[in-house]
Amino acid sequence: MQEKDLFEYAVLRVVPKVEREEFINIGVVLYCSKQKFLGVLYELNTAKLNALCGDLDCDVLREHVSSFERICSGGANSGTIGSLDIASRFRWLTATRSTVLQTSRAHPGLCTNPKETLQKLYQEMVL
Repeated sequence: MQEKDLFEYAVLRVVPKVEREEFINIGVVLYCSKQKFLGVLYELNTAKLNALCGDLDCDVLREHVSSFERICSGGANSGTIGSLDIASRFRWLTATRSTVLQTSRAHPGLCTNPKETLQKLYQEMVL
């Protein structure tokens, strides 16, 4: 039996009007230290977003959310944050914010395959 490794995840949320505290889950970011994995899956359902907030600029939001992908991947095209070690990138992505794009607090779990676990959490939390 394969040993399970500790992982952490947070749910990405769009909070169009921060003062109302209403949000839609749009994605999941997952970090597994032992397997050196940091990944994100997301979907912007513009129909849902427009129903919650008709004046939300989904193109600008898409730009901001895509930065999560670049930071998770790291490397030359991921900016200053993307050059940090994997744990620091996860901590930066999941830091508390009071903006339109937020994450939940980080939650722990155990997994054997972080990519499959990310997909499962995405299915449960977003779709």
